[in-house]
Amino acid sequence: MTTTTKHVVFDVVGTCVSYEAFYTAIDTRLGPKLRSYNINARLFGYAWMEAGEKEYTYLSLSTHYVKFFDVFRSIFYRTLWQAGIPNPREFATDEDREYLLASYRKLETRPGISECFEKLRAAGFTGGVNFPEENFVSCDTIGVGKPAPESYRYLLDKFEGEVAWFAAAHMWDAAAAKRCGFKGAWVSIWEKETCSDIFGEMDVVADSLPMLAEGIIAATAGN
Repeated sequence: MTTTTKHVVFDVVGTCVSYEAFYTAIDTRLGPKLRSYNINARLFGYAWMEAGEKEYTYLSLSTHYVKFFDVFRSIFYRTLWQAGIPNPREFATDEDREYLLASYRKLETRPGISECFEKLRAAGFTGGVNFPEENFVSCDTIGVGKPAPESYRYLLDKFEGEVAWFAAAHMWDAAAAKRCGFKGAWVSIWEKETCSDIFGEMDVVADSLPMLAEGIIAATAGN
């Protein structure tokens, strides 16, 4: 990790990068067929991702960690079934599935992410769109999925008691990190609604990534 005393950990998928390329791929590959069953391509993609995250998390909680992509691949046909497709393996092929999975690996950065990191770096935080390897941590590294407390504490311990922020577009993620000792920062670009009645209040809430950086900088002033 870096030697600066100002730290922000960013969730990557969904926060720093957008899901739009994935949604576009679903609409391109299966959109007309899905619409013939009155299934919205974007909603199918959301359901597939959400179900994937649920199964991934449940497996991790049960102490049987499986990489997200392996879970994601496995539940493709199941999700088509739940969406209302009576014969999923006749509706789509393994080639369709692999095409969509490949698109998920090509997600593009969100607008404003470069400006966000530039603002943080100018204020004394380490940042940059090209993450150095030593500053990148995957749950696969430790075999524990978020939001298990161990996954956040693994990161927090690296900062040796210094104030550290966790920034995410998923409220469950930022809230779980805050409960473990991080300062919580949430940006509305993905979920829109805070649902603070169930997740609690964040230290910083913003409507764009540059505004998120500004909020973190302001809240850290003097530290």
